[in-house]
Amino acid sequence: MAIQIKTVTTRKDLKTFVRFANRLYRGNRYYVPSMPFDDLNTLDPKKNGAFDFSKAEYYLAYRDGELVGRVAAIINYKANEAWKVNQVRFGWFDFIDDLEVSKALLDAVEAFGKKHGMTQIVGPLGFTDFDPEGMLVEGFDRLSTMALIYNHPYYPEHMKKHDYVKETGWVEYR
Repeated sequence: MAIQIKTVTTRKDLKTFVRFANRLYRGNRYYVPSMPFDDLNTLDPKKNGAFDFSKAEYYLAYRDGELVGRVAAIINYKANEAWKVNQVRFGWFDFIDDLEVSKALLDAVEAFGKKHGMTQIVGPLGFTDFDPEGMLVEGFDRLSTMALIYNHPYYPEHMKKHDYVKETGWVEYR
């Protein structure tokens, strides 16, 4: 069955959005969960000062009524102005190992960006550099040594298959 994308519109939806990663990574000894209240505050326009210069929408992906992915679409106008770009960011990007799911989520972010005049998509990024960013491409069998997003090994493969390219690389040392 097709993937249904639902825009987060209620507090209950937002809690579902925040909790999805913990469910996806349950039992993975290398995943370190974020604090739900911290994510809820970051994603709340009333509590995150970045909304003074940003806008965002959050999406949940469902297949046959089951939650299978999430993503945030973010436009940081201040960063776009400073870098002279028109970029929409994607963050809080988590999904099951299904190309239709990851594609539907990225398509939702692209549509949000186009609706607001953006011409590029980048990520994973948050509202600012203080939010989680980046995608793990190796070292899936180790705990992170700094604040870093953990993701399943299939994530980078999905990005390649959807014709996304790596813009930069960060190296982490033990």
